[in-house]
Amino acid sequence: MKKTLEFRAHDGEIEDIALGPDNKVVTAGRDFQCCVWQQDQLVTGLRWHENLPGIPDKAYRYQACRDSGTFLGLGTVTGSVAIHIAFSLQRLYYVKEAHGIVVTDVAFVPESRPGQDLLGGHEAALLSVAVDSRCKLHLLPTRRSLPVWLLLLLCAGLIVATILLLQLAFPGFL
Repeated sequence: MKKTLEFRAHDGEIEDIALGPDNKVVTAGRDFQCCVWQQDQLVTGLRWHENLPGIPDKAYRYQACRDSGTFLGLGTVTGSVAIHIAFSLQRLYYVKEAHGIVVTDVAFVPESRPGQDLLGGHEAALLSVAVDSRCKLHLLPTRRSLPVWLLLLLCAGLIVATILLLQLAFPGFL
């Protein structure tokens, strides 16, 4: 093996590292940060006090990370579990103290045939393991969105309503 790249990712130890799609790397460090890297460039990151304001950052930190390509799963030293969108780090799921103590590892259930049974109709499933000797399954409900045809219909209705209101307010507008 040959070293191809070296850079300072965190102040202090790195708790966990995960490889993501498009040669991205996710790291969780003892400096209370979780970072997404492309080569040696920081793509985006989470700082504990920005992600969960009101909770002192010296008592908590990210402990475990996994990137499924679409989602980033995180476990903390307090036993909390979260799922974020991988490219924007928007939080979609959070369970405070899902475990009694440190989450040591998280893993996404594969979207293969056997994994479909665990997923059911959910968008993703994350397994978490902790020092409390428990393994828990976290299911991310499928996000609801409007169909494109409905969105276009609503926009057309808005345009017609605006024209009618302008016609009422200013007779002879058209």
